[in-house]
Amino acid sequence: MKVFVTGGVGFVGSHMAKRLVGDGYTVTAYDNLSLGKREYLASLIEEGACKFVEADLLDRGRVVEAMAGHDLVIHLAANSDIFRGLEDTELDLNQGVLATFSVLEAMRRTGIKRLIFSSSSVVYGEPTVIPTPEDYGPLLPISFYGASKLGCEGLITAYGHNFGIQSWLYRFGNIVGPNATHGVILDLVRKLKADPMRLEVLGDGRQAKPYLHVSDCVDGMLYGFAHANEWTNVFNLAVDDRVDVATIARIVIEKMGCAGAKIKYTGGERGWPGDVPRVALSPGRLARLGWRASMTSRQAVERAAQEIVTQET
Repeated sequence: MKVFVTGGVGFVGSHMAKRLVGDGYTVTAYDNLSLGKREYLASLIEEGACKFVEADLLDRGRVVEAMAGHDLVIHLAANSDIFRGLEDTELDLNQGVLATFSVLEAMRRTGIKRLIFSSSSVVYGEPTVIPTPEDYGPLLPISFYGASKLGCEGLITAYGHNFGIQSWLYRFGNIVGPNATHGVILDLVRKLKADPMRLEVLGDGRQAKPYLHVSDCVDGMLYGFAHANEWTNVFNLAVDDRVDVATIARIVIEKMGCAGAKIKYTGGERGWPGDVPRVALSPGRLARLGWRASMTSRQAVERAAQEIVTQET
């Protein structure tokens, strides 16, 4: 099978491409390098095991050209950094909704009928049902990123109905691991590199969310694809426990060897505008298919912190 991966040298995309190549698939990684790095797949690209196309998804002609001849699209490209979306309010519209429209149009034109999409738990907004199941509604996101992901889901289901595209939509928890382009662990590691004696933490430290290691993320996506065959398949991709930011800060301090660092919280319930401070997801649908993550949230954070410290230092 030939697989076309958007955001293919980004955080999740680079791990997905490596896994697919290891499983024997022919892979094309398509990326504009706004967040991703070619070096994440450099050896596979140079060996010819993975084709790399540097281009933007908004260049629809280029997408159609590069996508032709593939059997499956895994659409991972997006502006995944919520802070950038606050500074440029068109960013999530362009790199989320319009980029997804371009992907779907290219699929329609090239006749590709299967799509795996990385959505997010932020589509739920601030739900009143905790843990939140996949059939919760109404969906009222509070960030531009969340609004973008919900818009993408709507486009995908509409294209699926009108043009026969089968889809697997994954609402991620917080994904952590090497090659991360942003996120709390990377942010804290870089702050301690700049000042080993002081660590500023956004919010009050009580924000608590499920954390999934990127290896489990890729595994869960491919498991759901292989074992679910509805026309539209929607899954929460997460674990059923949480870790708070204060604990993450202590883990990063330990991994960095900065025992003397003092933590300073910026205060407030939210880390930033649009942040949902406490998230709990029900991973029941994937569990009923037979898949569970190999790591708890804390185990994922501890492993990712060590990996990111090694990568950054």
